[in-house]
Amino acid sequence: MEKSLFKFSVIEDERGALVALESLKSIPFEIKRVYYIYNVKNSIPRGFHAHKNLQQMLVCVAGSCKVILDNGKEKKEFILNQPNQGLFIDKMIWREMHDFSEDCILLVLASDYYDEDDYIRNYEEFLNEVGNNA
Repeated sequence: MEKSLFKFSVIEDERGALVALESLKSIPFEIKRVYYIYNVKNSIPRGFHAHKNLQQMLVCVAGSCKVILDNGKEKKEFILNQPNQGLFIDKMIWREMHDFSEDCILLVLASDYYDEDDYIRNYEEFLNEVGNNA
């Protein structure tokens, strides 16, 4: 979890601001899937899983949310509230997303296509997996 937060370059002038995200340049993996989370009702927490192989970059393009990352040994909390900042989540990192603002739009860039078999949805199973891989 050392290099988790990324600052993206902003091109800005009187017309506004632009942030470009590029595979294997500003994003440390090839992007194969993009999705976004928005309109989270009552700021219901999301996530509560890890991925065996998938890597992700989270960008809060509007509003804000809190993300907790857990590698099985330490937990670290991040506030995402800048559209030129991304939170890198490597494989085998448990994630929880909380405190979504009403206007939050959380963009997720993923290193692979959706695969249910890549998910670890049980925290005890996650701890067991990372303990065995240590």
